[in-house]
Amino acid sequence: MATFSKSYHAEQRPEAQTGKDYRFALTSLTSLFFMWGFITCLNDILIPHLKGVFDLSYSQAMLVQFCFFGAYFVVSLPSGALVKRLGYQKGIVLGLVIAALGCLCFYPAASLHSYAIFLLALFILASGITLLQVSANPYVSILGEVKTASSRLTMTQAFNSLGTTVAPFFGAYLILEQASEAISATASAQQVQMPYVFLAALLLLLAAVFAALKLPDMSAEITQNQTGKGDGENHQLKSAWHYRHLMLGAVGIFVYVGAEVAIGSFLVNFFTDPNIGAMEESAAAKYIAYYWGGAMVGRFIGAAAMQKIAAGKALCFNAVVAMVLVFVAIFASGQLAMSAILLVGLCNSIMFPTIFSLALNGLGKLTSQGSGILCLAIVGGAIIPLLQGVLADNIGIQASFGLPILCYGFIAYYGLSGSKASISEKGKA
Repeated sequence: MATFSKSYHAEQRPEAQTGKDYRFALTSLTSLFFMWGFITCLNDILIPHLKGVFDLSYSQAMLVQFCFFGAYFVVSLPSGALVKRLGYQKGIVLGLVIAALGCLCFYPAASLHSYAIFLLALFILASGITLLQVSANPYVSILGEVKTASSRLTMTQAFNSLGTTVAPFFGAYLILEQASEAISATASAQQVQMPYVFLAALLLLLAAVFAALKLPDMSAEITQNQTGKGDGENHQLKSAWHYRHLMLGAVGIFVYVGAEVAIGSFLVNFFTDPNIGAMEESAAAKYIAYYWGGAMVGRFIGAAAMQKIAAGKALCFNAVVAMVLVFVAIFASGQLAMSAILLVGLCNSIMFPTIFSLALNGLGKLTSQGSGILCLAIVGGAIIPLLQGVLADNIGIQASFGLPILCYGFIAYYGLSGSKASISEKGKA
């Protein structure tokens, strides 16, 4: 799953701290990227599990993603204010504790056999993850030399993707396989209890570790970055909302996250369809690893390729290929349809960071505000899957993938034309 930096750019970092050894701090922070990738991907396992346990429609099942990614929209800005008050290290610790509390709420949700409590637990869990991201991402951007910032971000993104690649095997074995042997719906629901209690314990352990760590205090550097001057005429504008390419970029982030999450959310149900894979849920869940693993591999390929290819053209190319692959998945069947939809993960790999960077191009000192706007657009992960769920209930799961095609169509347009830096007529006035 893509991570985001709330409002900071490594390129703006002052040189005062270069030469210090931050390897231990970076290694510690990398574990967080793995954990929130792992936890986020488990939603793809929870959706078919809870759908069966509570006899839900597709749209009802997609409330899992609605509550999870809805927390990003609700909690992102308050988290920024909280981190500003507490500091980044304390923000990490608090985020881990809140996420652990969300995991522990899965126990009473299963015992009471309540879908509503499951959704509340997911919202609490995602709130903790949001606070974690707002707290941890600045460290990755600011720790170390400016010239190596890209490699640090690539490393942490890779570990986030590693978490999303490993999680399906964990969920398939400890949740879906065990649930298939349960003798009642209540017993089946309770199969999530111990895995999430284990995750809660792991998160609390990490919280204790980060509370004890002597991480460098980067608040001064980050504050200086935020108040740095912009370039050229950018400082003359009072609001980032006047930049047309930023607004279109926010739409791009919205539809990208929505399409990526929606496809991942439907993979298990798609592969269990008699016309596609006719698999058991536990077997189908393991294929999710190929979808998210493709994103991990694609990041390294894309990082090398985009040294010679313009970012906008690379974004457009990946989006068009994704559209073709989803189109094949809709009209094909069997192994061809399965392979096509899994390969979309490879195309997704560069989209988030590329849209993010193109949208912030030329904002100068308004970069912080622009980043906040883009982060709010992650709520697409709540809305798009829910809309696809409604489509799946009415026209079938295979045809419902037409919605991600529209999303990738907009991304192709953004890469080709919409990403060109420009100011709205209102901003010029």
